[in-house]
Amino acid sequence: MILPIYLYGADVLRAADAPVDLSAKEHITTLIADMKETLAKADGCGLAAPQVGVAERILIVDGDCVSDTYDYLKGFRRTMINPVVIEESTDTCIYSEGCLSIPGVYADVTRSCSLTVEYYDENFEKQTETFDKFGARMIQHELDHLDGRMFVDHLAPIRKKMLSKKLFNIQKGKIQTRYKSK
Repeated sequence: MILPIYLYGADVLRAADAPVDLSAKEHITTLIADMKETLAKADGCGLAAPQVGVAERILIVDGDCVSDTYDYLKGFRRTMINPVVIEESTDTCIYSEGCLSIPGVYADVTRSCSLTVEYYDENFEKQTETFDKFGARMIQHELDHLDGRMFVDHLAPIRKKMLSKKLFNIQKGKIQTRYKSK
């Protein structure tokens, strides 16, 4: 089922999310399937549960949507339940980011070049994996959502001020999206 994507200003996007009860497998499996369908319809490369109104620590990333630019992401897909960052590199990289919850806004964001994450996959198996390059960026972006942060929170105050009118319009619902939004 395609779910609405919550936009900038929605309270659920600013709450730190609770860990998922892994015994609720039917709920988790259904939510993940709905999130994948929603992400595909929105033509994005990542989605966190708060973006569909669910305050739980689940995220999905799909590198296929950027594999024309980053060919190493062809077939790169991850579902992470209760992800925890084990280690982050001190080396940083700058890339332009956007977000389905902040449509039409893009900005350069500095993030760690690599990170190691421990998580449960969609088969409820524990994984520990190291990610780098744009794969690491996608995961860090979605992890931020699970902690109530958004990519614009990483911007210098002057840059955020420059975007304030666009952010205000999104918050007030004065925006059209090509996907179902709330």
